[in-house]
Amino acid sequence: WPRVLLFGDSITEYSFQENGWGAYLADRLVRKCDVVNRGISGYNTRWAKLILPRLITASTSAESIVAITIFFGANDSALKDLNPKQHVPLEEYAANLKSMIQYLKSVDINEDRIILITPPPLQESAWEKACLAKGDKLNRCNATTGQYAQACVQVAKDCGTDVLDLWTLMQKNQDFSSYLSDGLHLSPKGSSFLAAQLWSRLENKVSALPSLLPYWRDVDHTNPEATLL
Repeated sequence: WPRVLLFGDSITEYSFQENGWGAYLADRLVRKCDVVNRGISGYNTRWAKLILPRLITASTSAESIVAITIFFGANDSALKDLNPKQHVPLEEYAANLKSMIQYLKSVDINEDRIILITPPPLQESAWEKACLAKGDKLNRCNATTGQYAQACVQVAKDCGTDVLDLWTLMQKNQDFSSYLSDGLHLSPKGSSFLAAQLWSRLENKVSALPSLLPYWRDVDHTNPEATLL
């Protein structure tokens, strides 16, 4: 069956939870394609670049992928001094995104099937509480996250892919704190916002997909093999 593949960090991994944005897409696309969750909590682009060829190979999976989202940056943008394990320098982050796009193109997934998603904004006071509860200091800041979002947008322009600038859209003319559950990860409202924004970019990529297998009323019950085989 055709597939939409969601590749990202914890914000993607959690997207199939109740009211999650991935679950929303799966519901919208049921019987048209599979929505496959390849979110890996805590990962950054440095690690994602290495595992992408294991997830998608030219021989087994590329042909069936009608769209792929690449959604990293929330971990890359962690402050180096306070979170060196996840931090990736800004220039390397951009280079890693380009590298992933180039790999996908090398297995015949063209740029018109790729959607980059920027990290969402960071609500610092809420995330600080989450950090303190784990015995850590505040290890991210929204201004830095914004620099990574801008880099992601620029990569999309340079490479000719779609992009969803979540960082900017969530802050447009509104308090964005309700979009986040802990200052970093999405709340149900944030998931709904992302799903709606993403659908507007995804719809044209999947609109031509037919419904898989006949509607039940159209099956010849006296000779189902004639309809179904």
